[in-house]
Amino acid sequence: MSKVVKALEYADIEKSFAGVRDLILVAPNKVDSALDYNFRKSLREKKVRAKMVKNTLARKVLEAQGITLDPKVWSGTTIVCWGGDSVKDLSKAVDSFIKETEKKDPKAKDKLTVKVAVADGQPVPLDVALKMPTRLEAIGEIVAMILGPASEIASALTGPAAQVASQIAQISEGKAGPEAKPAA
Repeated sequence: MSKVVKALEYADIEKSFAGVRDLILVAPNKVDSALDYNFRKSLREKKVRAKMVKNTLARKVLEAQGITLDPKVWSGTTIVCWGGDSVKDLSKAVDSFIKETEKKDPKAKDKLTVKVAVADGQPVPLDVALKMPTRLEAIGEIVAMILGPASEIASALTGPAAQVASQIAQISEGKAGPEAKPAA
């Protein structure tokens, strides 16, 4: 491959992965054209992109972005998948297609295997990526953690004040309990 062609491919990969921090590397083993088409179509429907890359160029681009992966990951053919709202959505899209394919065709087992998932630039196993919260879920958890103690404090402050106010209202209306009756 000439230097000019390598430079063009490198620029294309660099442009494609600009700002990408969540991705999945998939190894296609003896994948036929029909399976490849269905894989890419399924991912497109979920707003996930897939690109077969030259390992050395992809490794250089990702390392320039601060994503360093184990050298074993870069052996064999590699399809890089990225997109979706989060690494969880991306992982679900890839994993669901692989499981669906294995259900339909037992011979398709191990035709598509996940090498590694990358969440915010850090390599993680696929099962961990599937359980990671999305951005909105993480924000919701943080808001719940903040509001929980705040609501307890507010109820602790307003609870006794409400009891005192109701007792004052009962006394002013003359509906006092048995201990408030004057002795005869």
